[in-house]
Amino acid sequence: MRPQRYLFKDRSDAAQQLRELLPLDRMKSEAWNLIAVSSGGLVIASYLNTRLKLPIDFIFSAGITAPQNSECELARVSETEEIVIHQALVDAFDIQVDYIYGEANRKHEEKILSAIYQYRKGENFKSMKGKNILLIDEGSETGLKLMCAIKTAFAQKAKAVYVAAPIMPTTVVEALDPMVDGIFCLQELDDYIDTGYYYQIFDPVDEVTIETILEKRDEIQH
Repeated sequence: MRPQRYLFKDRSDAAQQLRELLPLDRMKSEAWNLIAVSSGGLVIASYLNTRLKLPIDFIFSAGITAPQNSECELARVSETEEIVIHQALVDAFDIQVDYIYGEANRKHEEKILSAIYQYRKGENFKSMKGKNILLIDEGSETGLKLMCAIKTAFAQKAKAVYVAAPIMPTTVVEALDPMVDGIFCLQELDDYIDTGYYYQIFDPVDEVTIETILEKRDEIQH
């Protein structure tokens, strides 16, 4: 049996280690926007922002899975309705494009809009036009959440787009690197298992925590 390999005690520890890698002075002087792509990423962004007091937000997205396998994510749609597709998996499952777009529309209506109303009181995601953006996740198996957010940032004409995550597969880092202005990652692994495997404590992020962080976001931005 393979021994457990914890790289981080919890998300707070991961954020603290990530702080050592980030250009904090530059982030502050250039007023980077911290954009989480997952609930765990939002918690890490909040820890990173303790002293920075930068604009912070959460870009909501939803996964589109194979009809034969609900665990296999084929694509992802963002709250601004940008879609990224894992083409190799779509081809492997012989999925039609109409299925992807139909599911994207359904997930947007049923999941994403609900999250926007719950956590952002129905307020639309603020435009990234002309801004320096740091997209944050707690880890990444496929990179689809980050790719979806990157595509959204490009569509909104962000000035510069960076990615930060404590741990990612080497393949994901290599795929994202040509797309963005920089990647901040503590650990790149060839034999990535799943993100939770590398955290000693990896509890689900509850709704109250998300709401509390986004309420503080309003205090910072106003």
